[in-house]
Amino acid sequence: MTRNQESNLVTAPRSASASHTDGRATSSRKPAWLRNWLERHQNPVSFWLHMIGIPMTIAAIPLAIVQLTRDEWSLWWRPTALFAGGYLLQWIGHLVEGNDMGELILVKKLRGKPYVAVSPRYGPTAKPESD
Repeated sequence: MTRNQESNLVTAPRSASASHTDGRATSSRKPAWLRNWLERHQNPVSFWLHMIGIPMTIAAIPLAIVQLTRDEWSLWWRPTALFAGGYLLQWIGHLVEGNDMGELILVKKLRGKPYVAVSPRYGPTAKPESD
């Protein structure tokens, strides 16, 4: 193999299939919204409360639509319980995490109030001044 062929092997771009098999290559390509969400949910308890609470909250919407289209008004409590229970789990997660919920951040931003997006315990640490 010539020296030119060796340099081509080193500098040749990776194939698309190779980038999907390497965890490091795909992890750096997370969408900005997901990186932001993961930064705000670093505590494992908070993370798993959200993993349970978010689907519950989302499932309440189609369940309510189905019940309303079938005229099942007597079962109003099912989507209400799913929505409230899922939202409660997420709220507890933010209490554990030590930061504000996304909806609260939006309201505080609109009113010009201070908010906590990322818990101070997970934020960047201050470096001591050097002499």
